[in-house]
Amino acid sequence: MEKLRPRIPSLPECIQLMEQYGMLTNIRHHSLVVARLAEQLQAGLCTTAPEQPHPDRSLVIAGALLHDIAKTACLNSNCDHARIGAEICRRHDFPEIAAIVEEHVILSNFEPDRYQTGQFSAGEIVYYADKRVRHNVVVNLNERLEYILDHYGKDNPTRHQLIRENFKKCLTLEHYLFQWLPYGPGDLGAF
Repeated sequence: MEKLRPRIPSLPECIQLMEQYGMLTNIRHHSLVVARLAEQLQAGLCTTAPEQPHPDRSLVIAGALLHDIAKTACLNSNCDHARIGAEICRRHDFPEIAAIVEEHVILSNFEPDRYQTGQFSAGEIVYYADKRVRHNVVVNLNERLEYILDHYGKDNPTRHQLIRENFKKCLTLEHYLFQWLPYGPGDLGAF
């Protein structure tokens, strides 16, 4: 039986959803840079490890463009923008995008054994690309960690610990990801 291709929103559909959900301009710019990095990562993996299964390019790009679809709505409340964003994507019949949006803050499946073989999901690529972009500027993970601690840690030691644990996973993901790419982490976004 043939596997059904996931329903992936086109670029115009992504832009329409950004408008429909009132995505602020600065969040759109952030999302565009994340999409550019995610596309660069996906293309690099396809080039250096063509024998490995890789996520669909359009799935990676759409997931990156919509990863913060609920961020504007959650700015002045305590809502979980990843969960709300996933609900939005499911309502629009984009379940694969919903899965990416839902795990762009914290990975649900952290599998270093799989990463060693050069296999990365669309969600993992978007998760990593998002961690490398502060506003609309590509930064290293340490810079991004400090920003997140400062802005979202709320001087709460428990929250700081959770953020640091999440970034340890991201550092591990970065380590394996760049073993399969023809450039280093410092080169990401440079071309």
